[in-house]
Amino acid sequence: MDLKLEVVVIPVSDVDKAKEFYIDTLGFRADADFPIHDGYRIVQVTPPGSACSVIFGEGLTTAPAGSAQGLHLIVTDIEQAVEELTGRGIDVDGPFHDATGAFHHAGGTHRVPGPAPERRSYGTFAAFTDPDGNEWFLQEVTVRAPGR
Repeated sequence: MDLKLEVVVIPVSDVDKAKEFYIDTLGFRADADFPIHDGYRIVQVTPPGSACSVIFGEGLTTAPAGSAQGLHLIVTDIEQAVEELTGRGIDVDGPFHDATGAFHHAGGTHRVPGPAPERRSYGTFAAFTDPDGNEWFLQEVTVRAPGR
């Protein structure tokens, strides 16, 4: 059985501000904006090249705005991605790698500035937040692990 992740819901406080950030600043594709009725609105956007979309709006989640953590956008060149995002006015932390050489720790601990040794695939990250504080990571993947 195939199970494909196609939608991630993130909590935001201001739908229009979030829509502007994700579409105009980040460059996500605008897929839908359905204002169903007062208190219920669905906005769907998709990162360039992604099969998974992001949904936010009103009445979609009880999670507090800004509480999403660990969302990852995969890139093939972390330095180029960081340069592009900072050029769009986004404050980006990184590139960095984890001191353990594995997946990054939560909350910024164990971060070592610069790419992973030998620029190892899956090992280099950068981080930024949306206007509400939802946490996003860029992860550099140049060679996919078997089965990916």
